[in-house]
Amino acid sequence: MPLTVLLAVGLDSSLLATQKLAWRSAGYFVTSAASLREAILHVNEGDFDLVLLGHSLPAESRERLTYMIRASGSHIPVVCVTNSSSDSDKSADAILPNEPDHLLHDIRELLAQRAESRAQVASR
Repeated sequence: MPLTVLLAVGLDSSLLATQKLAWRSAGYFVTSAASLREAILHVNEGDFDLVLLGHSLPAESRERLTYMIRASGSHIPVVCVTNSSSDSDKSADAILPNEPDHLLHDIRELLAQRAESRAQVASR
């Protein structure tokens, strides 16, 4: 099984720590960033399979980070975690509810879809 590397970004450091443990126990390697600046540094220096933007980040910060990732030419999927079904972020690849049981499942599905798309492109 290949190593899957996530960048988790959020302003609530205790929530990030808790989530990081859950993602690691699910088999992911997680780097966390507690600020937009730290997240940008990690994106520029790292090789991530997915960027996960926590609900504690303001919408403008989520949009700014997503824009910077896309402007760099990166195609890393960006996922926003939200507490409200009315939240929307048109710049993100997916918006997932902040429900721990479903979040890991949804992340797995998104990564599997991405891997399948890459395999199809590679086989052409």
